[in-house]
Amino acid sequence: MIRNYFKIAWRNLWANKTYSFLNIFGLAIGIACAGLIFLWVEDEVSFDSVYPNKDHIYYIPTNQKYDGAWRTFNSTPGLLAPAFKEEVPGVKHISRVVRREKLFSLGDKAIYEKGLYIDPDFISIFSLHFLQGNAISPLKDVNSIVITHKMAKQFFGDNSNVVGKTLKLDDTQEFVVTGVVKDLPPNVTLSFEWLAAYEPFAKHKEWMHHWGSNSMDTYIELAEGADVTAINKKLESFIQEKTSDDNNTKAFLFAMKDWRLRGHFENGKQTGGRIIYVRLFTVIACIILLIACINFMNLATAQSEKRANEVGVRKTLGAGKKKLIVQFIVEALVMAGFAVTISVVLMLIILPQFNLMVEKQLTLGLDKSLHLIALIIITLFCGLFSGCYPALYLSSFKPVAVLKGIRSKQGSAAFIRKGLVVTQFTISIVLIISTIIVHQQVQHVKKRELGYNKDHLITMNVRGNMEKNFKSIKQDMLNTGMIENVALNSYETLSIGNNGSGATWKGMDENSSNILISYRYISPEFISTAGMEIVDGQDFHPDSPADSTRILITQSLAKLMGPETAVGKNIRLFGKDFEVLGVVKDFIYGDMYGSSDPVIFFLGEQGDATYMYVRPIADIPTQDVLSGLKSVMKNNNPGYPFEFSFVDDNFNAKFKSEMLIGKLSRVFAVLAIVISCLGLFGLAAYTAEQRQKEISIRKVLGSSVKRIVQLLSIDFLKLVFIAIGIAIPIAWWITQHWLTGYAYRIEISWWVFAIAGLTAIGIALCTVSFQAVKAAMANPVKSLKTE
Repeated sequence: MIRNYFKIAWRNLWANKTYSFLNIFGLAIGIACAGLIFLWVEDEVSFDSVYPNKDHIYYIPTNQKYDGAWRTFNSTPGLLAPAFKEEVPGVKHISRVVRREKLFSLGDKAIYEKGLYIDPDFISIFSLHFLQGNAISPLKDVNSIVITHKMAKQFFGDNSNVVGKTLKLDDTQEFVVTGVVKDLPPNVTLSFEWLAAYEPFAKHKEWMHHWGSNSMDTYIELAEGADVTAINKKLESFIQEKTSDDNNTKAFLFAMKDWRLRGHFENGKQTGGRIIYVRLFTVIACIILLIACINFMNLATAQSEKRANEVGVRKTLGAGKKKLIVQFIVEALVMAGFAVTISVVLMLIILPQFNLMVEKQLTLGLDKSLHLIALIIITLFCGLFSGCYPALYLSSFKPVAVLKGIRSKQGSAAFIRKGLVVTQFTISIVLIISTIIVHQQVQHVKKRELGYNKDHLITMNVRGNMEKNFKSIKQDMLNTGMIENVALNSYETLSIGNNGSGATWKGMDENSSNILISYRYISPEFISTAGMEIVDGQDFHPDSPADSTRILITQSLAKLMGPETAVGKNIRLFGKDFEVLGVVKDFIYGDMYGSSDPVIFFLGEQGDATYMYVRPIADIPTQDVLSGLKSVMKNNNPGYPFEFSFVDDNFNAKFKSEMLIGKLSRVFAVLAIVISCLGLFGLAAYTAEQRQKEISIRKVLGSSVKRIVQLLSIDFLKLVFIAIGIAIPIAWWITQHWLTGYAYRIEISWWVFAIAGLTAIGIALCTVSFQAVKAAMANPVKSLKTE
């Protein structure tokens, strides 16, 4: 019996090739799209799952109160970890972590690698798997280092025991490899290529040894059965008890399971994060599948008249309703099976480009039982969901009426078909509107007044002798004739960098006593190199001494100091008085969507600089500029590879999440429209076929092609207009809700809805008109000669 069902299903698919193709291809596109999204979602929700004890691992951030509001920071004092482990029961392991990128070299090979300075407990917290070396105490010596298998291969090749071999760090200090650990997968929050001991690194860094400096990350593993609530409560007041900071700093436990997906905080409260995108894309994947299934329902019910006689004959010969339902469900499952097979091929073709878009290394993983089960579930879902209504509808035909040529009224089927078309186009229009709004918001922020000129500005990490040889490097760069200016900065222009409170001045308002201020240590040329503007006073003199007590401040800080000019006033900070030399126009850093904290610019001393900024002369080819810079750096900083980045590229990277949403929204919108148009194309073809005799009679009676096209198109356009009416308020609510998450945002314009509506009308009209024109141009004699 089952074999016969499959035979009949195959014959019907072959007999209706056009409809079968539209159904299967539409389903395949929908399943491929949903499959790629589910792969992305799986990767996101499985972050850090490689760690067997992840349920007991926490990260310690701090909430700090400034200007009446709580701000959440990742860093903690260096003294926190050892004191907390000693004083609080239930702490199994705890480790301080400092992230750095260092140059490692072996002979002529030199590579920058990111790594961590850690306490011994780190290895136990993250259950690192050692491939070579001793896992118990691999970093007991000052010059010991543990590297990953990937890094070992880069320097020493495959199949080599590297324990005991040496690598040179920053072209100065030699480290002995004491262990090789298994590479971590890409989907971990804390990644590294090397590990070195924290204590030797921090020994001579004074700021790492007092409670007032939050300068590192702290990771903790709690013992089995430990009271998390009690430990968290103790941690909340722990720093306050050590510093007596009037309840302005509160540390807390942040569970590993939330690191990736729920890492966003507002006013000290956890408010979500990437989980929003996970939910959003999961919903969109389901919607794409729904649209594809709608196509099947529409085309299956539209073909009901062709299959009416078949149903009538089968019922007359004794087939019951249940058997007919099973037959039609089997047909739907066969089509879903073909669609899933084609979708797998499509995913294999598309996956490399999709990985580039989402910046991941996803694989189909057809060898994983979970993925195979998922494909089976999708097949069953698509087959049963899309086939259930057509099966019930077709199996309900009365055999006597059908065989007499009396067709049952299809009012309910026609109504459902129209409803499904409206649903498809409603979803498509919502996606079109959302795509436009996301693009507008990103561009709105990108084009806002930043307070500096990011275009063509080059930045390089200060390494080796770059700071020591800065004067000669600068002069050599200027001598190339391609460089306008060069400067040093302690932090990236776009980053928050170092900050704190405690600045005071004469006549200070008590409400300003706890304002968070960012600190920048710069060379005298930085303001002009970055393209910032002095709005009051003057810039640093090029020959200003590094220990100068003069500072520059931004407008927002100058306003806090009173309505009169801030130039010439003194600000007391770090136990010293600093005179305000000039006021810099406010610039955007850190949060690209909001307003930035006030900034104080100090003249940097030796050891302060971490970034060099280079401003090329306008209109000189970039390749020529880079070639000149590479030559200068090779002469002045030998042994260090020439590496650089453009500030505008770093700026664009700040919008990675929003740009990903924008890209995927465009893809989803196009796919939704394509799938909807496939269904609409099939329905238009069916309608034209059903009304062919009517069209022929109208042509014989003098109707023009234009009139017939209008007649066939108007019904479908009515459905699109209904979809527009439904989609606009839904899209407005969704996008308005999304925009409320941004302090600096666009206002939604009416023309966005107009463009989306006109796009939908145009696409539907093109789709329907093709079939309408084809039907209108047909020879009426062929249709009427049998009448």
